[in-house]
Amino acid sequence: MPITKASLADVPELNVLINSAYRGEESKKGWTTEADLIDGVRIDQAMLTEYINNKAITILKYVDDNGRTTGSVYLEVKEPKLYLGMFSVLPVLQRKGVGRALIEEAEAIARQLHCHTITMTVIRSRRELISWYERRGYAFTGEIQPFHDHGRFGDPKQPIELIVMEKKV
Repeated sequence: MPITKASLADVPELNVLINSAYRGEESKKGWTTEADLIDGVRIDQAMLTEYINNKAITILKYVDDNGRTTGSVYLEVKEPKLYLGMFSVLPVLQRKGVGRALIEEAEAIARQLHCHTITMTVIRSRRELISWYERRGYAFTGEIQPFHDHGRFGDPKQPIELIVMEKKV
C-alpha cells in the first residue's frame, strides 16, 4: 500500500512537498495553491518534527512506485473528532487520485480510532477546494474562524476566514 505513517526520517521530504503544494511558484502548477493569498512558508522542519513526536498526531504519506512522497495529510485526535489538515499533493500530480486515496485512508483511520467525525478548516474563498470536499461528503458547519495570523502558517496578503467542514464517518 502506498500510504503509510510518516516518521522523523521523512521530515525533509515532507517539508518540501507541503510547502510546494501551498506556497510559491511551484504551488501554482496545481489547483490548491494559497500563493496568491498567503506569503511565507506553510511549515518548517522544526514544526514537522514537533508534530511527528506528538502521540495525538499522525502524518500520513503517499509514496509513488519510485519511493517518492507525493502526498501527505495531518491527522490529530481531538476527541471525539479527528482533525484533518495540511492536506498536500505534489502540484503536478493533483487530479491523479493521490488526494482521494489519502482522504479515504484518513476516514478509515478515524473509524479505527472511534472518531466518528472528521473536521477541518478551509479558507472561505477557496470555492473549488470547498466543492471538492463537498463531493466527498464534507459539509460546512456554519462555524467561521479567523486565520491564524501570528505568522506560524504564513503571512496573509488580505483578511482570511476559515470555514469549518465536517463529515460523519
